[in-house]
Amino acid sequence: MRGLLDDGFREPLIEQPSELDDLMNLHNTDTNHYIDEDDEGSIVSDIITDDIGTAYDDFQTVDWLRDQAKDRQRHKDTMMEGMMYKWFDAASGWMVVFIIGVLTGLVAGIVEIGAKWLIDVREGYCGEGWFLDKEACCWSNSTIIAQDYCSNWLRWSDLLVGTDNKMVKYAINYFCYISIGTSFAMLTVIFVMVIAPYASGSGIPEVKTILSGFIIRGYLGLSTLMTKSVGLVLCVASGLSLGKEGPMVHVACCIGNVFVRLFPKFTKNEARKREVLSAAAAAGVSVAFGAPLGGVLFSLEEVSYYFPHKTLWRSFFCAMVASVVLQSLNPYSTGQSALFYIEYDYAWHFFELIPFVILGCVGGILGAFFIKCNIFWCIKRKTSKLGHHPFIEVAVVALVTALISFVNPFTRKSTAGLIKELFSVCEWEDNSDLCDYSYSEKYNNGTAQSSNIAWGAPNARLKTAIWELVMAAVVKSVITVFTFGLKVPAGLFIPSLAVGGCIGRVMGELVQYITYLNRESSFLQGICPDMSVCTLTGLYAMVGAAAVLSGVTRMTVSLVVIMFELTGGITYIVPIMVAVMTAKWVGDFITPNGIYDAHIEINGYPYLDGKERFMHTSMCEDVCKTKKVKELKTIDANSVTVQDLEILLETTMYHGFPIVSDDQLNIVIGYVSRNDLIRALKCARDKHIDLVNASRVYFTDGLMRSNAGGGPISVSLGKVVNHDPICIEPKTPLAHTIDMFTKLGVSQVLITNRGKLKGIITRKDVLRHIDYLKTTDNGHNLF
Repeated sequence: MRGLLDDGFREPLIEQPSELDDLMNLHNTDTNHYIDEDDEGSIVSDIITDDIGTAYDDFQTVDWLRDQAKDRQRHKDTMMEGMMYKWFDAASGWMVVFIIGVLTGLVAGIVEIGAKWLIDVREGYCGEGWFLDKEACCWSNSTIIAQDYCSNWLRWSDLLVGTDNKMVKYAINYFCYISIGTSFAMLTVIFVMVIAPYASGSGIPEVKTILSGFIIRGYLGLSTLMTKSVGLVLCVASGLSLGKEGPMVHVACCIGNVFVRLFPKFTKNEARKREVLSAAAAAGVSVAFGAPLGGVLFSLEEVSYYFPHKTLWRSFFCAMVASVVLQSLNPYSTGQSALFYIEYDYAWHFFELIPFVILGCVGGILGAFFIKCNIFWCIKRKTSKLGHHPFIEVAVVALVTALISFVNPFTRKSTAGLIKELFSVCEWEDNSDLCDYSYSEKYNNGTAQSSNIAWGAPNARLKTAIWELVMAAVVKSVITVFTFGLKVPAGLFIPSLAVGGCIGRVMGELVQYITYLNRESSFLQGICPDMSVCTLTGLYAMVGAAAVLSGVTRMTVSLVVIMFELTGGITYIVPIMVAVMTAKWVGDFITPNGIYDAHIEINGYPYLDGKERFMHTSMCEDVCKTKKVKELKTIDANSVTVQDLEILLETTMYHGFPIVSDDQLNIVIGYVSRNDLIRALKCARDKHIDLVNASRVYFTDGLMRSNAGGGPISVSLGKVVNHDPICIEPKTPLAHTIDMFTKLGVSQVLITNRGKLKGIITRKDVLRHIDYLKTTDNGHNLF
């Protein structure tokens, strides 16, 4: 059997801690100081190690029970301090989430303003001020040259050439669009590769794993925060099929991890730190979509592993503060915190549930298909030559994306701008291609229409726009498969919403045309006398967007709340709920996991989903049988010396050791982690210069009675020992053990038979056994 089976789960082997080398060189005693084991008269001194807290290595799992016990001890010690210190300790939780909320709102506002300006730079610049984006440039100008353009906004062809030849201008604008966008993408990948490789990707799979109790050093560091924030601006501006909303969760958690260091209450306790990170994740979604309630529910439903009531209130407060700060910056220039605020609230009709369910089915199928394709490509990337050269891969994908996107007006514009246009409805004054209807009468059967909503049969421009929407959905779906997983900051929310919005808008135009052809029927006249608001094409785009995003991520409750906060369309909660649930059912039928869980699996992160029930009949002893058999390293509590422990630490890489009463009986009396043991021994060496290699080590609390006579002192390390480790019998069902890992948060359980140690099971051992069962049982009926 192994020592502590918590290493080697598809990650690099952790190197020997540097503290051990210092420990081995601190005190080398002469052999004259050695004494025999039966020598009487040794003086036993207790080493007080209250300052030693649980430390974890990279790629190690947190022991939640151990950290909570240490937090209770810290709270007890705090009661002995002064009143001001106790007040500071009690308020530190609210102080840190307030700081996180403020900074997250500021960073999100800066990223939004910067990305919005650089997106427009691909197409031109403002003649009145180069620092103005297109919208700000055209505010004071009433001369509209073409759709989305004004006389103040100059395209690059107007600067570079003086000809009026449309083909030449088109070619120059095409070249500038491609070259500027590709340059932004290449600059981003350079930043990521050189400064912070952890800044790539969405970050949500890793954040989920970290919040479940896994240690990934540097993933939430300051360099990652800076690189990802700048990279998001450049990536979104490059035109790649990605969004900044998902990575904002990673950015917010980086802010939380950096500034939580100001409060020892959290920084010295990994379990408590994760409560703060859960609140930070809520703030990230809050500023990404302008959805504070949705952010709290997202943290609860999607990423958090441990979410007590106190964390719920702090997440709510953090999301609220972040949303207030963002709205005060007004980055969307609308005065609203909602990203795609709609200005209509007409009622939907019961017969529309049929197309809503169809959109849900399409979203589930498309989402499942996207997951399969993306996972296949991500696995292929790891083995292909292109995957080993991320700079070339990003450059190729950015170049192809720009070449294809410029041709289609719906893919040429920013993805956020596209979604905003799709969610809107047409009015008679609109000159958009999506509003080109032939039925322009304002009276229907002699009854004046109560709305200004345009409707009717599609004209030529609208027919062309419908085909362009179909092509935009296809192009964005295919390109996103290759984009998500690149070595750049890349989110999936906005591309999914865009694809679903295109599909939903096309469905809405189809339903509206059917209602137009049957406008004289008694059925429609009885349901909606005002035919102009009988079918809202923008509503179908919203429902389609939610359906595709649900099919990709498998979010449900939080997604519905995010959608109505995102748009302000509280009237349309039921249609969105219908589409989201349908998409999840269809998606789960095709693929069991969402995109984030799928990436957790292919990356080999030790994530046990506490929301799933394990249905297999395996026992704990079955896990031991499928493991690689190694010698079980233990510590004999009655006959161990300082030198024995140092040799054990030097010759093994286990993260901890069971403490037994005797090597023969193997009766478990405790457990000590590797890092705690290293730090305790070093502390003992520092405090007692007369501590020698032959000094006995005892793992009990308090002073021990000394014997008469001389001899080296002994040391007691009871302060760092877990005297009540979780122990189970070999016949314990594995399902019960999984519940211990997910609900109690233990990092390992000891297998004992009537108190005698038989083995150790860690979270990674359970995941290995589940993988083994999937291989042997074809994955049937495991969950």
